[in-house]
Amino acid sequence: MTDVGPEVVEAVFGTDAALAERYVEILATTGVDWGLIGPRETDRLWERHVLNSAAVADLVPGDADVVDVGSGAGLPGLPLALARPDLRVTLLEPLLRRATFLTQTVEDLGLGGRVEVVRGRAEDHRGAYDVVTSRALAPLPRLLEWCLPLTAPGGAVLAVKGRSAAEEVEQESAVLARRRLRVDVLSVQAHATSEPTTVVRVRRA
Repeated sequence: MTDVGPEVVEAVFGTDAALAERYVEILATTGVDWGLIGPRETDRLWERHVLNSAAVADLVPGDADVVDVGSGAGLPGLPLALARPDLRVTLLEPLLRRATFLTQTVEDLGLGGRVEVVRGRAEDHRGAYDVVTSRALAPLPRLLEWCLPLTAPGGAVLAVKGRSAAEEVEQESAVLARRRLRVDVLSVQAHATSEPTTVVRVRRA
C-alpha cells in the first residue's frame, strides 16, 4: 500500500502526516469495501490519488474557504485539508453512501473542526467560496455550470483533470472567451519526486 517514502508524506502533510497515512488505510479498506476505490488501486493510492490531490495545495490562497464538488472518496478535498490546516473545507457529495463514508472518515481523522460534509448537489448548494475544487468530475462546460456559481468574487475553480486537459480547453475556447473566463492549464506537484498533476484553473475576467 505504500508507494512513497515516509519522508515524502511528512514533507507534504507536515504535522498531519499520520492522519494522511490513516486516510490511505481507510481508502484501502472501507473505501474498497464500499466501492469508492477500485481494488487494483490500493498499491498506488498515495501517488495516483492522495498526492495527486494534495498537489493543488500551492494554488489555494491562505485561510481560504474551499468546497470540493462531487467529493466522492474525499478527493481532492481531504488531502488538501490535510496538507493545508489553515483551510476550511466543505466536502459536497450528493450520493448517500459516499456522504456517509466522508462523514465517518472526517470523524475518524478528527477533522470536524475544519472539514464539513454536506450531502447535496452543486446546483442546489448555496455558498460562496474562495476556491471550488473537483477531480475527474465532468466535461469542462458542465463542470463550470456547477462550480462557477459557488465562487466568491475573485475566487477560482481548480479542476484536477487528465493529460488531455489542454485539448479540452482548446476545444471549448470560444465558449470560455464568450463567458469572459480566464483559463490556465497548470502542471503542479505535491513534492519534487511526485508525478505531475494537471489542473485547469478558471477565474472570471
